[in-house]
Amino acid sequence: MKIAVINKGKIVVKETPDIELNGREGAVVRVLGCGLCGSDIVKFIHKISKDGTVLGHEIVAEIVEINSKTNFKIGDEIVTSHHIPCGECVYCKNGNVSMCEHFKSTNIVPGGFSEYVYLSEEHLKNVAHVKPENLTDIEASFYEPLGCCVRAIKRANLRGNATVLVVGLGTIGLMMAQALKAFGMDVMGCDLIPDRVNRLRNLGIAACNVREMDPNFKADGVFMTSGADKAINTALKYVRNGGKILVFSSTPNNWGYANNEIYYRELTVLGSYSPAPVDLEDSLNLLRSHQVKVAGLSTVYELDDIQKAFDDTMNNRIMKAYIKIKE
Repeated sequence: MKIAVINKGKIVVKETPDIELNGREGAVVRVLGCGLCGSDIVKFIHKISKDGTVLGHEIVAEIVEINSKTNFKIGDEIVTSHHIPCGECVYCKNGNVSMCEHFKSTNIVPGGFSEYVYLSEEHLKNVAHVKPENLTDIEASFYEPLGCCVRAIKRANLRGNATVLVVGLGTIGLMMAQALKAFGMDVMGCDLIPDRVNRLRNLGIAACNVREMDPNFKADGVFMTSGADKAINTALKYVRNGGKILVFSSTPNNWGYANNEIYYRELTVLGSYSPAPVDLEDSLNLLRSHQVKVAGLSTVYELDDIQKAFDDTMNNRIMKAYIKIKE
């Protein structure tokens, strides 16, 4: 089977033996496609992942071999996430599932940018679902990243109908804004790129260029989905006193939020990372009901062209890449 691996600063497609269950519980799935996540880019650019690593986790797949106590069967098209919390540790019990050591240690094997993947029984029981018939494979591939947005919204714990500003309208920002609206929030989005502003407006949500923001606008909550250092100042400028800033991005210089701003203005600054199984279920429902629309966000690449997908993403030529692996 083909896999795409990191090799000396490049993503290289190579052949490797097919995966088989060999008596294990779980399933072997044929990957139909896999979204390219921002975290994949970070791991690649900063050499966090070693040579030989297969990145990718936003998969849509078809079961081809299974030994499971679940109701899945051969031929089922599914979506799945890659990490599973234990549910018993101090992190899980306090709602910090993505800090769980078991969560961090579990993954799909070898990774999403592969023709075939092994899913454990744990994956099948906790984070896998049959793909809704009314979603395309590309739409369904947003199941895991939208789940991350859902968890961020829950962590912010804003009152219903709160005024919310989403800073940064890439794919995550566009999904976050729609999910916030579905949760009953009064949403505004901002970005520097006109096309992204127009995309959110076309989804029926208010949006404007950052430079054209009303200086008197104040939000109960600001969701930071921009990876720009300067966006921190935008968040501080437009959050109301006593409001919340939800950090959902890393920034190049790893700048922080001004201590005295937090102190004197009684601000809450909190982060959110990855979803729990219940957040993923909510994500699938938002996609199925089209309360969050993701059609037209992805550019499709063949597995053999995966390096171009990485290059185009890193150079901001596209919104998001989807690697088509099987028809």
